[in-house]
Amino acid sequence: MRVALAQLDPTVGDKAKNLKKLEAAVASAQADLLLTGELFLSGYMARDAFAHLAEPLDGPAVRAATSIAQEHSTHLIFGMPEREEATKRLFNTSVLVAPDGKVAAYRKVYPANFGPFEEGLYFARGEDLTIVDTKIGRIALLICYDSFFPELAKAYAIEGAQLLAIISASPATSKPFFDKILPARAIENAMPLVYTNLVGTELNIVFQGGTQAIGPRGETLGRAEDFVESTVLADVDLRDVSTARTFRPTLRDTRKEFWEPVAPTIPVRRA
Repeated sequence: MRVALAQLDPTVGDKAKNLKKLEAAVASAQADLLLTGELFLSGYMARDAFAHLAEPLDGPAVRAATSIAQEHSTHLIFGMPEREEATKRLFNTSVLVAPDGKVAAYRKVYPANFGPFEEGLYFARGEDLTIVDTKIGRIALLICYDSFFPELAKAYAIEGAQLLAIISASPATSKPFFDKILPARAIENAMPLVYTNLVGTELNIVFQGGTQAIGPRGETLGRAEDFVESTVLADVDLRDVSTARTFRPTLRDTRKEFWEPVAPTIPVRRA
């Protein structure tokens, strides 16, 4: 598949402007799948404004994104503040919309709440993982800080995911960590990984980028320039997964007696 990694600078609080930027990236990329960053729809540092910027998954922003996906025959993954209508709770959510109208979502399991991060003030914690069955493959969703917990990516791999898609709002101070752990997540599960971060400055946070695609054996498939808005194209062949897992059979050799004490009940939802 042709994957477009849209490393963009959203305007905080302006969903309409951010949707237009997303549509322009989709139109120029002409890819099978396009990702942009965590909370791209609202901007990451919207803070108290999240309460009125949040929408349910059948809200106007997701409907607009679905129209973009259909018009350009592109699967889209983007971040938004989601409001659960039944409880009115807010979630930091990764949304996948497909050209056939399918909508699936993953709620961040580990909202970052330390240092400059305030997600715990606004967002509830997600409770399960999401694999999305699409015409281009089985795509697993994570968000930023979730990447630091290897049991999540491992659970996805065990459940048959073929591609790990991570959206992020990681500041420049965190970039060295992501440059180390992202290849590890790909190699240890023999699963390709695509990662899209924000760029720009929001209040006290500078987003550097570090957007990249990594193959199932840790090879670089594409990478964006730091601090610059750009869309990087990468070719990802899911047939490489079975080859990589033959040469490095970490899933086959995962021992249940050691795995279960670490992650005994991680629920993985198929969408």
